[in-house]
Amino acid sequence: MSDVGKPDPGFETQKSPPPLPDRLLALSPLVYVGTGLWVVALGVLLVGRYAFDVFPPIWLWTALWGTALGLIGLPVMAWQRRASRRGHRGAQHVQ
Repeated sequence: MSDVGKPDPGFETQKSPPPLPDRLLALSPLVYVGTGLWVVALGVLLVGRYAFDVFPPIWLWTALWGTALGLIGLPVMAWQRRASRRGHRGAQHVQ
């Protein structure tokens, strides 16, 4: 008989890496802190721009859109987490 297609007993297969710790998989703290920092930056830039005229307008727009994208990301993250907990096939596995 031929041994073609059978695994070689002397050949060790590669093991999968260990799972990452939960603190590295937690998306929520990163999104909340990041969005909060954009909100703080927006507040500082609004005061600096309109009270003292010290910041260029592009910084204000950057902070505004950073805040907006963070606020858009919050419901998307919640939607994804609900789908994952429901066991929906198309959802990414979220902690």
